[in-house]
Amino acid sequence: MGMVAELERRQSAMELHVINSIQQSLDNNQPLSFQALASLRSLIINPAAPDSTLSSVLDALTRSLQLNRDPVFLHHAVKLLSDLASHRPHLSPFALDLLRSDSLFSSASPRLVGESLSVLLSLASIGNDMDAARFVSLCLGPSVSVRQCLLRNAEKLVFRESVLLAVFLGFTRDPYPYVRKEALDGLVKLCKNGDFDDRDVIEGCYCRAVELLRDAENYVRSAAVRAVCEWGRLLVICSEDMNKQDSSDAVFIQLGCMVRDMSLDVRLEAFEALGKIGLVSEDILLQTLSKKVLGINKDKAYKPIEGLDISVSAVAGAYIHGLEDEFSEVRMSACYSLRTLTVFSLRFACEALNLMMDMLNDDSTVIRLQALDAIHHMATSDHLKVEKIHIHRFLSVLVDSSSVIRSMTRKILKLAKLPQFELFKLCIDGLLGNLEIYPQDEADVLSALFHFGRNHGKFTVHIIEEVAPEMEPASGGKLSFDSTRVAAFLVLAISAPLSHEKDVSAIPPRIFSYAVTWLGRISYGLSDIMNQEKLLAYLSECSRSSTISLADFKINEALLTVEGDASIPLCSKVDSPVSMPFWKDSGGISDYHQQEFLSLGKSAAHAEYELGEHSELRKYVNLIFKKVKDSWSLVELGCTTEACKGIRACKEEVASFTTESPGSFGAVAFTLQYLQVIEMLAKVWGHLRATKMLNPNGVGKLELLFAKLDRRLREISNRFIGLSKGEELQILDLVLVACLLRLSRVEICCCNAAMKLLSSTVAHVEYLHKEGSIEPSNFVTEVKKSLHDVDSSSSSSSCQPLLFKKLLDSFSLQQFVLYGTPRSVHAELAVPGNDSENPLPFIPGIPASIPLAITLHNVLTESRLWVRISMGEESTQFVFLDLNLIRNKRRSINVVREFTFVAPFYRTPKAVSFTVRASLGLECFRENVDRVKVFGGPKCELTYLCPEKEIFLCKSTECKSKSAFT
Repeated sequence: MGMVAELERRQSAMELHVINSIQQSLDNNQPLSFQALASLRSLIINPAAPDSTLSSVLDALTRSLQLNRDPVFLHHAVKLLSDLASHRPHLSPFALDLLRSDSLFSSASPRLVGESLSVLLSLASIGNDMDAARFVSLCLGPSVSVRQCLLRNAEKLVFRESVLLAVFLGFTRDPYPYVRKEALDGLVKLCKNGDFDDRDVIEGCYCRAVELLRDAENYVRSAAVRAVCEWGRLLVICSEDMNKQDSSDAVFIQLGCMVRDMSLDVRLEAFEALGKIGLVSEDILLQTLSKKVLGINKDKAYKPIEGLDISVSAVAGAYIHGLEDEFSEVRMSACYSLRTLTVFSLRFACEALNLMMDMLNDDSTVIRLQALDAIHHMATSDHLKVEKIHIHRFLSVLVDSSSVIRSMTRKILKLAKLPQFELFKLCIDGLLGNLEIYPQDEADVLSALFHFGRNHGKFTVHIIEEVAPEMEPASGGKLSFDSTRVAAFLVLAISAPLSHEKDVSAIPPRIFSYAVTWLGRISYGLSDIMNQEKLLAYLSECSRSSTISLADFKINEALLTVEGDASIPLCSKVDSPVSMPFWKDSGGISDYHQQEFLSLGKSAAHAEYELGEHSELRKYVNLIFKKVKDSWSLVELGCTTEACKGIRACKEEVASFTTESPGSFGAVAFTLQYLQVIEMLAKVWGHLRATKMLNPNGVGKLELLFAKLDRRLREISNRFIGLSKGEELQILDLVLVACLLRLSRVEICCCNAAMKLLSSTVAHVEYLHKEGSIEPSNFVTEVKKSLHDVDSSSSSSSCQPLLFKKLLDSFSLQQFVLYGTPRSVHAELAVPGNDSENPLPFIPGIPASIPLAITLHNVLTESRLWVRISMGEESTQFVFLDLNLIRNKRRSINVVREFTFVAPFYRTPKAVSFTVRASLGLECFRENVDRVKVFGGPKCELTYLCPEKEIFLCKSTECKSKSAFT
């Protein structure tokens, strides 16, 4: 205890000495040195520092800000105040007051002002105290980046709506296009969150947005489309009842004009906006499906606002143009938009059905599925009228190679109601063809036949009468148990007594007795309706009586009704009722993560337990991720050094976390790996976003940074399991950024390899989006569109640095949120008893045996592992490690395998002794563009699971000598 007291006394004396020396310098009007600032930071982050010391630190910073106006000093002062506000909550108000003071915001350095704003916004404390005058003055300042930052975060500022409205409207005329875009986006947010009832204000915002539809920049026009949509809907609401229809039609036509825009993004926004307009006249809807102006719409024009006339002819053939667009994204968006409008008009739905049938020929599986989803939506709205001209095209997708397409087609048939027996019979033949070509679909086909037959009771009885001879026993009284066709007709027969239709003729009772022999297969197909016991009772009763009641068998009528609103959210948007949230802001499991656990066969309770097992650790880890996101704003402002310091501080904090509890090791290891990736990405970003050309030394340094970044990305992508699709997608976003950074400068660009990796990563991102029904971010959408543009360009070179630089402008680091418990894939490698004094024996020229004691953690059996053995830089060999030969073959993600593997080393030199280095690598199949040319070795890049182990070997005759390696 005496030693502890002595240490505390010395610590207090040292702190007092630091404070006194700083106060003395300030009393002499001398600016603080960088060494003094470092001493102040050590006091701030010291948890044992008393409040009196911290108050002295705050006083010293206050006085130094008045004495020193050097920009470099002010940057460090901002960092210190940020640390003080985050580490000392009771002093946070005073530190934030200094950050909001004129000494920082009146600085001539835009970078300093932006850094101060970034800190305040990250601490969510700027909105309560910044006055409107200062906000406007900063927006009017010379720094475009500061102006963008303020407009982008204006919703966090507590101002009157009138102030924000005036600022946003004013800056829609800014000479810088990105500022105009932020101003338009601000108007959209203000419209969604505000309460406006002044028609003049609404008309003014709407007119300004309409003007910017003709802006020269694509992203400004995209933002203008969103603004026209939101303010147009508000214009409809505030219109008089007799004018609401005309106002809504006018807004719809105004948006429809943009579907022919040259920009892909603008067309996507236009179709999305069209789907949000809920009140549209049937004549205008029909006009969107015809390139020729309809007679009823000739010379028809609308005037929603004085001086703003628009003709109906402007929207002629809008959806035809969208469905014929060269880009699949536009075709899919047009399908989804058209889907939402079919509920308003039966006539429009019938005309749209012709186009949807044409879309079933599209090369893209996703678009065919979206077209089927639109048809399914028509069926649920009772607007599906299938004609003879449609039926053959529709039934052809029952034999599509995609199981999802076939399943969606069967869902539509479950809801279909056909007017003619001929069409009914064609559909039955189509389902039988599906069953013949794809026997694995049997259960779903039988379910579709049951619902389809129940909806057409009279037709079902008629077709059973036709095929009854096929179901009769063969000669000798034996039934055929091999014909799936017989099973299909028996299911049709079972559905007939449960039909909604009246006066349905009775089916011969003996048919139901035949169905008992198929009980197992039929009950499997009808498991969503009744279990095997109830089915047997139902068949027994039907074989004796022709009058059946559902109540007799306790069959719920609701189970016999197909859910009509269970459509597939292929093109869902954030505010769409069918969209699935990417993350939930509140605690607990998100819907997406819950569904992932259930898809793995786990119960909801088990999922909640597994995700909540380390809730305290996960809470701290997510706070670290929030700090990283805040640090990235410094990278965007050019303060890479300060951002890296902040990330290194986070790494030190994470390294102090305990990993003793089960499962915590993986979370801590993943967090550290993520921080290393972001740190390397920040360093590369700082070098490449500079406008000056790189000198030869800079190119070499940058190549080294890229090599480290690629290795870190490969490790975080392959050395952790248990991540959700959403978490994997955020990692892949970083891979995309790394590719774009390499492609953005010609000095370091290896174009072919980088483009292959970019294309491969985009393809994997698309796969995860489809698998998880997750909406792609704006950044991913931009990358996909630009990649398509590069592929379809006629130029001989695909290296377009300016294009890739522009894509980087659309990237914004999203906060990583860890919901689950990732598990680290790693290994331990040892050679028992081997050191320089106890080498392994070998004979020169003959392969040497190296016994390796290997411990694998969380490595799946299907993984391809390689032992890499190298002797210097000139000789390297790989030995494949077949995990199927290991006794422990459990497919578990929490398994530890321990075994001994004898690896041969073939290239023994003619020497008395030598050393080799061995390590264990995991082959990365996803990195299929990084093929390595090693004869007899891995085909793809390796991610190493353990450090290199040095192994000593000595010639057999010399092994007993202890001086072989001395």
